[in-house]
Amino acid sequence: MTVTDSAPPTAPVPPLAARTTAIGGSAVREILAVTARPEVINFAGGLPAPELFDVEGIGAAFRDVLAEEPQRALQYSTTEGEPRLRAALAERTSVRGLVTAADDLLVTTGSQQALSLLATALLEPGDTVLVESPCYLAALQAFAFAGARVVAVPGDDDGIDPDALDALVIRERPKLLYTVPTFQNPTGRTLTGERRAAVARVAARRGLWIVEDDPYGELRFEGERVPWIASHDGAGDRTVLLGSFSKVMAPGLRLGWLRAPAALRRACAVAKQAADLHTPTVNQLAAARYLADRDLDAHVARVAGVYRERRDAMLAGIGDALPAGSTWTRPEGGMFLWARLPDSYDTTALLPRVVEQDVAYVPGAPFYAGEPDPATLRLCFVTQTPEEIGEGLRRLRRGLRG
Repeated sequence: MTVTDSAPPTAPVPPLAARTTAIGGSAVREILAVTARPEVINFAGGLPAPELFDVEGIGAAFRDVLAEEPQRALQYSTTEGEPRLRAALAERTSVRGLVTAADDLLVTTGSQQALSLLATALLEPGDTVLVESPCYLAALQAFAFAGARVVAVPGDDDGIDPDALDALVIRERPKLLYTVPTFQNPTGRTLTGERRAAVARVAARRGLWIVEDDPYGELRFEGERVPWIASHDGAGDRTVLLGSFSKVMAPGLRLGWLRAPAALRRACAVAKQAADLHTPTVNQLAAARYLADRDLDAHVARVAGVYRERRDAMLAGIGDALPAGSTWTRPEGGMFLWARLPDSYDTTALLPRVVEQDVAYVPGAPFYAGEPDPATLRLCFVTQTPEEIGEGLRRLRRGLRG
């Protein structure tokens, strides 16, 4: 028997799941990585303004919780969420026109997790999901990761077309419709009250789940609040309402929630048990303490006032920044403005040239489930001051016009 020092041959490890390679990464995250230089005026992100975080109030909430009930704050919690936080969220939802009990809610690790849980609970590979056109990018990723077939519903400046939705439901037999009806990401548009009622009627008549995502609804600058789809007749037993503290308190808390009918909510809880057991206890208790001790509505009003000034600064300068013949939205709230350049422009191809001017946007193409519109782009107006926005638009003008 001969002993050698050579290592035995090794076999390759099994491959990654096909879905991990078939689904691309986030175009927004990739652009942010490229444009992270401090000199870049970055209209690409969807980040709330960090200087507006209530650092003192949130810090006090954490200190109080850890001082008064440290063992509970640092212990495991229930999957459904801390009772105090769920009760506070139920009260806020009820005050806004949708009667809600604490047991109607499931606390999630950001509302993005809610999308993943719903995809797990509702979708089989090959099921059809209807979405807006264009659509929130991370929702497209979540549904694609679940193996769903994603179909865009035609719409216009007022949001999805209920008649087109009705026709698609008949033809495609989808499981659900996903919508961000208020200050939509990426367009900033708001679905009208009349259309919300019509969407609810389609869902009731045809048999359809509605996932109503509302991360921006409290950030209203002007106009009247439009009631949730979930509050309309026929929608109560088939609408899931998603909420989040990311845009109104702080995204680092990773606190979201879903309001859903009992059977679906239980299914999501089972899926969450498999994902992360529960959302961090200390974060939930701190948020509940903040809601008890502070005036979140007053804080949101201050934030919305600043965001309105920044939106107005972008609206004031965008006409000079974009080529002649461009169009853009005028959002009544939220964080985003959507623009379309003339047909000859491709915003993906133009982006490197624009970044050379130390400014960035997100090309519109990744936001489409169907045929993309290469002439579109998204601009976030909340992260920079009005002066920085003005300078960023001047740089954008130089980049687009060469």
